Amino acid sequence: MAENKTQVTDVDPRAFVAAVEHPTRRADAEVLLDLMTRVTGCEPKMWGPSIIGFGRYHYVYDSGREGDFMITGFAPRKANLVIYVLPGYHDMSAQLAELGKHRLGKSCLYINKLSDVDLDVLETIVTNGVAIVRRNYPTEDS
Repeated sequence: MAENKTQVTDVDPRAFVAAVEHPTRRADAEVLLDLMTRVTGCEPKMWGPSIIGFGRYHYVYDSGREGDFMITGFAPRKANLVIYVLPGYHDMSAQLAELGKHRLGKSCLYINKLSDVDLDVLETIVTNGVAIVRRNYPTEDS
C-alpha cells in the first residue's frame, strides 16, 4: 500500500514563514498561523517543504490505500495562498459565496491575499472543515 508522499518534517514552520520573500504573503502566512492554531488547538508542523499543517488524521480509501495527513493547513506559494480544507468544499457553498475573491480546487482554496476575503468567513470554513475531519476520521492532535 502506497503511503502519502507528503510527510511531517523537522523544519520550524515559524522560521519557514519568516523566510517568505514576499512581504504581503509573509504577513498573511503569519495571520494564518495564528488563525489555524487557534481553530485547531494544534501546533503547526511542516508537511513536506512548503505546506504548514495542523493536526493529523488517518485515512483508508476503498482501494485499500491508507495513510496520515494534516487535518488542515496552508501553503504561502509564490502565486497565491493555498488553504487546505481536507473534506473539500462541496457543502460550503453559502460560506464560499460570502468569502470574497478566491478559486477552488478539490480540497484547495486559492487566495491572492487575505485582504481579498472576509477573515471571519474563512475562519468559519476552516472550523467547519476541521470538525468534519474530526467527526469522520481517527485524529491525532499534536
